[in-house]
Amino acid sequence: MAITTNAICNSFKKELLEATHNFSNPGGNSFKLALYGTPATLGKSTTSFTTGGQVTSPSGGYSSGGKALVNTGTSLATNTAITDFSDLSFVGVTITARGALIYNDTNADKSVAVLDFGGEKTASAGTFTIQFPAFTTSAAILRIA
Repeated sequence: MAITTNAICNSFKKELLEATHNFSNPGGNSFKLALYGTPATLGKSTTSFTTGGQVTSPSGGYSSGGKALVNTGTSLATNTAITDFSDLSFVGVTITARGALIYNDTNADKSVAVLDFGGEKTASAGTFTIQFPAFTTSAAILRIA
């Protein structure tokens, strides 16, 4: 198996009902994004951050575990609750990534969502940017309707 589709992790859905994840800004949990290559096995059954298949950067601009995300907070409109993150850049990297994992760094690295880039994306001694969608009820990265 590989990274085959964008997915909200099943464990995350259950953990929402158990109040494991707090997306409040300020005062909420810390979330991170880690990058993965083609050999990674990530999907809706992923329960926590793993180093297996994670990318490496010989130029040093990426370290294991990825980087902290900046949460844009939460909102509720038209019966849809949303949360999103600011765009995230890894600067001065030479990497090839197939996808990413958003996980809760505050609570035992529990997984939130798997991002499938639809193919390998590369940066060569440059900047690798994850561009999150708009903070709207129809586009935010996490939406509950």
